[in-house]
Amino acid sequence: MEKTILYIHGMGGGGDSRIPSILKERLGDFLPESVSMNVIIRTYPFAPEDGRRLISQWVDEYRPDIVIGESMGAIHALAVKGLPHILVSPSLGAPRALTILSALSVIPGMSRLFSKIWHPKEGDRQELVFDRKHLSGWMGSRKRALLNSPRCGGRDGFFAFFGKHDHYRRSGVVSVRKWIKYYGRDSYRLYDGTHFMEEEYIISMLIPKIIETAGI
Repeated sequence: MEKTILYIHGMGGGGDSRIPSILKERLGDFLPESVSMNVIIRTYPFAPEDGRRLISQWVDEYRPDIVIGESMGAIHALAVKGLPHILVSPSLGAPRALTILSALSVIPGMSRLFSKIWHPKEGDRQELVFDRKHLSGWMGSRKRALLNSPRCGGRDGFFAFFGKHDHYRRSGVVSVRKWIKYYGRDSYRLYDGTHFMEEEYIISMLIPKIIETAGI
């Protein structure tokens, strides 16, 4: 039996992001010999509509059994219909913050300043361009994601992990309360870590949830 996971990285992530790399390396240790899991992780554009179209193509191409969304990647992952969803630090509040940056980006020099503050690591990573074109549209992507939620009639399965010490929770970029509003009180779990899920919780919590969701 072969299962496929489509992993959608967060802002500035990419094909060599840490969590999917660990999943690729360690998932097999927890699976029966008769089962394999293929983790698909690709770099997509930061511009939301461009990213959405490419991710839609990947869903059609790879026919995944599970979609996992990390941080801002959760916005795209939650909008995928017809699959079970697992989210790591879903950042439902990020589009509002990007809308503010979009308005500020028309001020000379601001886009360059944003690029100095937020820049991806070296490697196969998403290019971040903080101009109005790339920042605008994220609220539309958020709306598309929430329309697929149980609160709005969506029938897919959803489960999220939140770090107790996630500093983005203070600003509302990550909000457990907002998650509960749309996805329910029984659809999440806290781990004793940060926004960037540590390896011990990937092993002890994320991998078992993947195996459970896959019905193995």
